[in-house]
Amino acid sequence: MKFSTRIDTDLSAEGLFEAIGDFDALERMLIGRGATVSRIDPSKEPGMTMGWNVGFDWRGKPREMRLAVVKFDRPEQMTMAGRSNALDLTINATVVALSRIKSRLIFEAEIKPRNMKARLMLQTAKLGKSQLDRRFQRRVEEFVSQMRNRYS
Repeated sequence: MKFSTRIDTDLSAEGLFEAIGDFDALERMLIGRGATVSRIDPSKEPGMTMGWNVGFDWRGKPREMRLAVVKFDRPEQMTMAGRSNALDLTINATVVALSRIKSRLIFEAEIKPRNMKARLMLQTAKLGKSQLDRRFQRRVEEFVSQMRNRYS
């Protein structure tokens, strides 16, 4: 199942990439939403060596996911890949400069099942795909807004 959205901002492409690539702020945001986050690589410099073990509750059950940065091309593209017992997740963020002071974020997430139970769960979720698309759009807009406020 794929989700994608485009968000135009009043930040430069470099500023937007710095904002969405602030992994410390992202960790704090996830912790604030109830997830447990532990960094795999203690590196402070953002890049391809970064990774996390993320624990969260979903549908009443505790879940674990290992998330790692697999592509980090400043200031254009960042890709993260996640793996849990049931799902594979790919997150792709692309920044496009519209002008010197405006840019666009193209944010895509793809979820693939790893077993039959996950396949059934995703098939059921596809029935409400339009509602999930709206929720995805709203959450990404909130994320960009929070990150942009840190860099404004």
